[in-house]
Amino acid sequence: MTPELFTGLVLFAFVSSITPGPNNLMLMASGANFGFRRSVPHMLGVAIGFVVMVLAMGAGVAGLFQAFPVARDILRVVSVVYLLWLAWKIANAGAPDGARAKSRPMTFLQVAAFQWVNPKAWAMALTGVTAYTPAGGFGMVLLVGLVFGLVNLPSVGSWTVAGQQMARLLAQPRRLVMFNRAMALLLVLSLYPVVA
Repeated sequence: MTPELFTGLVLFAFVSSITPGPNNLMLMASGANFGFRRSVPHMLGVAIGFVVMVLAMGAGVAGLFQAFPVARDILRVVSVVYLLWLAWKIANAGAPDGARAKSRPMTFLQVAAFQWVNPKAWAMALTGVTAYTPAGGFGMVLLVGLVFGLVNLPSVGSWTVAGQQMARLLAQPRRLVMFNRAMALLLVLSLYPVVA
């Protein structure tokens, strides 16, 4: 990989990892509701789950979409339904009736599996593999995965920290409910490119 292509890969990984999307919005909500430490498995699930996705794409999963275009449509529907369900859970996460005390952050495995229905993750993985592994074999795919892993974790961590910092402002149950509903709405709005 040329230095220019590597620089482009790092920039693409950073911009796509730090910008708003389902993972980052959910991490901000998790940071606000559960704090940084309890959200670490969520952050690791995003970072490691996405690297696994990149490696799977490089190993040939992307070819399934070329061979079976209907699979892309099925994934789109499943993604939308699942993200709507997550938005509903986020919207109701901070209810002042005691439900918050019973709620828990998403687990590592839940979040790692979520990458497979996250439209932004699919777009990032497909672009990363197709644009930055020009006939370089699986070694280049490993490099793309490594770069994403190193760039993604601090990026998603910054969203968790932002949510945690907002927790002080959200100490009042009414504010927390409003925040969670706003995060849920933003998550639903993030689906616009998928359904449009």
